[in-house]
Amino acid sequence: MVKLTEGRGKELFRKYGVPVPPGRLTRSAGEAERLTREQEVPLPCVIKAQVLAGGRGKGGAVRFAATPEEAKEAAAAILGQQFQGETVREVLLERRVAIERELYVSFALDRSLRLPILIASRQGGVEIESVADAAIDRQAVEPLPGLVAYERRRAAGTLGLAGPLAADLDRLLQGLYRLFQEEDAELVEINPLAVVDGHLLALDAKVIIEDDAAFRHPEYAELRDDRTPLEEIAREKEIAFVQLDGNIGVIANGAGLTMATLDVLSRFGGRPGVFLDLGGTDDPNKVTEAFLLMSRARPSVVFLNIFGGVTRCDTVARGLVEALKRVPERERFPLVARIRGNNEAEGRAILQSAGVTSLSDLHDSAQAVVEAEKTAAAAGARTA
Repeated sequence: MVKLTEGRGKELFRKYGVPVPPGRLTRSAGEAERLTREQEVPLPCVIKAQVLAGGRGKGGAVRFAATPEEAKEAAAAILGQQFQGETVREVLLERRVAIERELYVSFALDRSLRLPILIASRQGGVEIESVADAAIDRQAVEPLPGLVAYERRRAAGTLGLAGPLAADLDRLLQGLYRLFQEEDAELVEINPLAVVDGHLLALDAKVIIEDDAAFRHPEYAELRDDRTPLEEIAREKEIAFVQLDGNIGVIANGAGLTMATLDVLSRFGGRPGVFLDLGGTDDPNKVTEAFLLMSRARPSVVFLNIFGGVTRCDTVARGLVEALKRVPERERFPLVARIRGNNEAEGRAILQSAGVTSLSDLHDSAQAVVEAEKTAAAAGARTA
């Protein structure tokens, strides 16, 4: 997925006629002063770090200014700041507004329904996940007719809007839905959607573009989301690879088995740090690439959990053995393997010849991984 920062999302909002406060993006504190002094951004204004992480206000990444000098000072304080692992390289300057009401609207892809849904709530300004389900209205939108008038009227009723504000919402939702469809988004969210001076304004913008539609949108090719550098490399190699904050590396095949592996490790007190889904490959070279990528993440221990189907056990074993030959001795990690299924006996024999013992029971394997991680952590503490 490609996640857009608020400023980039609001550029799309303007393109599709969704009202936003006057504002500009900049990467320079001096430019922030100029923009406000020349009234390209009206004062008073708000200066917001352009990062993908939430909680900017509480983290000091949102500031206010009443003069050009204050705008320069605020931008200088935010730019270059580390915010939840992201370096702030850009800020958004916007006119500060007096909010009368805060609402919530979004279009999202509901994968269970296989349809877009329109979500609306009177409780804006907070994470939608924290809002009681009874306070949220969800409407499935059929693709052929698109967003029809009665669905827009129902959203207005949910939000308690009538008269000119209901007319504003009608136009806003039509533009937002066009954005969702034409930009191949999986989420377009306004939180909060504010009532300001008797009109609606999108005070925030969250836009996520579907990865599989990237070929239709070369304009997003240079945009990075919240992937780590190793996740970027994995994406280029078409390997499903996600880094978490634990110390255990997990290699499995298939989303279901991968998630079950993470669950069982957590049950025994383990903290998965990287998980890699081999999917359905029968190419030993791709398996080797995957293991080498895992080694670059420097886990304390790796749990290999494979159910052989399309991905045969002997294929994984050969790829693993080849990767181990190419990993320097000082960078090697303890490995616990569990392989079951197609060509299981052949896979076990290959691993055994390389000095890797595989277990058959999932719980026993997970416990062995957690114990190996504790041993590695204790050894690291003694070395330190």
